[in-house]
Amino acid sequence: MLDTVKAWVRQSQRIAVLTGAGVSAESGVPTFRDAQTGYWAQFRPEDMATEAGFRAHPQRVWDWYQYRRDLLAGVSPNAGHRALADFQSRHPDRITLITQNVDGMHHRAGSTGVLCLHGDIFHDRWLNTTRNCCFVDHAVAGHPPYCDCCGNLLRPGVVWFGEPLPLATLEAAEQAASQCDLMLVVGTAGAVYPAAGLAHQARAAGARVVVLNPAPSALDEVAHQVLKGTAATLLPQLLDD
Repeated sequence: MLDTVKAWVRQSQRIAVLTGAGVSAESGVPTFRDAQTGYWAQFRPEDMATEAGFRAHPQRVWDWYQYRRDLLAGVSPNAGHRALADFQSRHPDRITLITQNVDGMHHRAGSTGVLCLHGDIFHDRWLNTTRNCCFVDHAVAGHPPYCDCCGNLLRPGVVWFGEPLPLATLEAAEQAASQCDLMLVVGTAGAVYPAAGLAHQARAAGARVVVLNPAPSALDEVAHQVLKGTAATLLPQLLDD
């Protein structure tokens, strides 16, 4: 099966890759739930990953995301991240990388133009609609930083529970899914929508779909091939042209 998928990669002119938490797990990146340990275990996800939770306790939520950023600073991209970045450097017009991860590991590996469906934990944005006085680069340091003119708060640039995905990013991902001739679905259980729907969209548009995951996923039935294994093991073999 691996040789078959390698042949599909060589033949494909437009490849879309959808990655999930399993890709970064091999680097030791803690998941959302994993990060809620120790002091942070006492808080509910709704307290730490909703707009209401942030507005109620902005310092606490900001400090939790800073804690997660500090954890990420201690890990590095793995062979799966690097294989995708290396392939893109050789074939920049053939691949679109879409990720559900917020950890920035694809960027650190060297990938460009990554479509981050759920945002980026290292980017901040204003809590309220940006005013003329609000400039991220000029925000006053604090927990969280704020605009010293109007008091607007910076918040982590991730998609919280109950929030829509960034429209432009989602539209670009849907376009890539509908126009690709091969989609690789890597390291995701395929249970979170609308991200998982991209695999259905690609298949409906006539693309081959391949799932790479060590455990069964909800997208296995959509796939033309299912490769059991980790991203760090399989991606370097598939993208080694």
